[in-house]
Amino acid sequence: MLRRLGVFDRQRGYLFNWTPVAYGAGIACYFALPSEPDQQAWTLLSAALAIGVVFGWLVPRLRRWPLFVALLIAVAGICVAGLRSYDVAAPKLDWRYYGPIEGRIVKIDRSQSDAVRLTLDQVRLIDIAPDDLPRKVRISLHGRQGFLAPEPGQIIALTGHLSPPAGPVEPGGYDFRRRAWFQGIGAVGYTRIPALLIAPPGELGFGLWIQTVRHKVSLHVRDRLPGPTGGFATAITTGDRSAIARETLEDLRATNLAHLLAISGLHMGLLTGVVFAALRGGFALWPRLALTRPVKKWAAIGALIAGGIYLSLSGGNVATERAFIMVSVMFVAVLLDRRAITLRAVAVAALIVLTLRPEALYGPGFQMSFAATTALVAVYGALRDYGFRRKSAFPAWAGWIGGVALSSLVAGLATAPIAAAHFNQVPHYGLVANVLSVPVMGVLIMPSAVLAAVLWPIGLDGIGFWLMEQGILWILMVAEFVADWPGVVSRVPAPPPMVLPILALAAVWIVLWKGPWRSAGIVGMAFAFSTWATADRPAVLVSETGRLVGFMTANGRALSKPNGDGFAARVWLENDGDAQDQGLAAARWGGDIRVGVWRIAHVTGRDAANRASALCPQYDLTIVSADVDGVDCKMITQEDLRRSGAVALFAEAGGGLKMVTVAETTGRRPWSE
Repeated sequence: MLRRLGVFDRQRGYLFNWTPVAYGAGIACYFALPSEPDQQAWTLLSAALAIGVVFGWLVPRLRRWPLFVALLIAVAGICVAGLRSYDVAAPKLDWRYYGPIEGRIVKIDRSQSDAVRLTLDQVRLIDIAPDDLPRKVRISLHGRQGFLAPEPGQIIALTGHLSPPAGPVEPGGYDFRRRAWFQGIGAVGYTRIPALLIAPPGELGFGLWIQTVRHKVSLHVRDRLPGPTGGFATAITTGDRSAIARETLEDLRATNLAHLLAISGLHMGLLTGVVFAALRGGFALWPRLALTRPVKKWAAIGALIAGGIYLSLSGGNVATERAFIMVSVMFVAVLLDRRAITLRAVAVAALIVLTLRPEALYGPGFQMSFAATTALVAVYGALRDYGFRRKSAFPAWAGWIGGVALSSLVAGLATAPIAAAHFNQVPHYGLVANVLSVPVMGVLIMPSAVLAAVLWPIGLDGIGFWLMEQGILWILMVAEFVADWPGVVSRVPAPPPMVLPILALAAVWIVLWKGPWRSAGIVGMAFAFSTWATADRPAVLVSETGRLVGFMTANGRALSKPNGDGFAARVWLENDGDAQDQGLAAARWGGDIRVGVWRIAHVTGRDAANRASALCPQYDLTIVSADVDGVDCKMITQEDLRRSGAVALFAEAGGGLKMVTVAETTGRRPWSE
């Protein structure tokens, strides 16, 4: 019927670009399930997919029904996400552990508190059977250390605290448990006792050997470029951000330049582009070779090899992996004599990334990278289709600056809602900072990094590092200068969970749909933004421990204490769009909590159970950070919170109070049980 009406007739030839949309929708459906499908459900789903594929193959008419094909692709996305979850399954710690910890270092980074953080495998914990041990644990080193210079492959021992990966600090919030599940991390913790070396690195597999090389490269870069420039240089060469000062990072975030630190599409594209141009230019110096051999394809192969080496040295994180796949698709297109940068190439890259790591769909890196790439390809494609040419009355340098400004504007607009949703802030002067910084990244810093790598074997890498340092100093100066401007950022509250999916679908509709119905995407975007603007934040939030409560006042959220449960406090305030810290938010606390007609008490500290029992008859609801038995009052106790996780309370019309828990929003999934 839809075909007869001609709804899809104008989409012929463009429908492949919708493939990652249907595939991602299937993956999103899997993660949105309230519970994990059982074996029977997986069998039925797999059988339905297989039958659909067979019928589509045998009946050509079915293959021409876009909705039928989209449904099959969505089901494939569900199956791939479930298979990935099953493949990474590993034991998790189910209780709080304190005692000896032994393991092998596989990764070194820094925590949000700026402490050295180690990821260990081959874990050994006292009185825990080998089959129940987590595959990996992550430990932050606090207190006086100094007895260990961490290196990948070392076997170390320490005494520390471990606990299961934490769930969201509020219903609908970021779920670290899911991320840890897909990283194979079954416990996280810290120690204040010095970690000790048990054995130096032994025989290393390829993965640990790469980590060792990466660690040595980071040390060498910081030796050549000490201070802030060295921290920036190691971040863009090996992905190691441990040497970047917090003040520098805050300046980069406030000016929308933090993306320069992530080894993503920009860096991979610049590096492989420099190698491609250098190789092609080098081959052109030999005219006979350039005229008789496919030197362009040779240069593409060389750029692919350089990109693979860069991927390995960067630690192989999701963002870099995604960027390498994207440039690989483009250079393979060069090898096949196809146009390198098209929406079809973006779609292929998205399909590959989502197949390898379905969980990346929910990461800001994936969302921002593909949003920026899709927007840039669409805009420049439209300019090309409308006859835009580089040659104009303006000089070449003006056109080049205009291109950088346009690219920064398009990418900034495409990623701004995603960044605001995940990081709760909107930089106001990001376009200015990027126009001043991105050209330096492409013209000076990345070519200098390649030069330093080429000259390294003969000991002349200092030339490349010196040039690289000048560019980094410029970017850091721009970040510090712009960050001091008044009103550099605005804080925004977190959106409801459905806002980003609606925005994404509306934006994709505008880019991909052909015909007069394209403007429907604008309606979808308007609806999403209006939903975001009118959404209510919880009137009361209760931490998983019950020791911290925050309730919304006319002046912002008031917190029950100035320290402790600091991570939850920071996230709550960020999600409110509140720029204050925990101490200032605690100064708003006035004692009793009033939400409409409800009077709520919060009891914590020593003898909390007895004090709550005495107080609860005077209040409509009592929140207590202890277990309380035998009291006929409406309470949220520590026992309740262990089952439910963090709690949000919303005021309802008519004076009611609606309770939403983390357990209700996350469901019973492998990572949450």
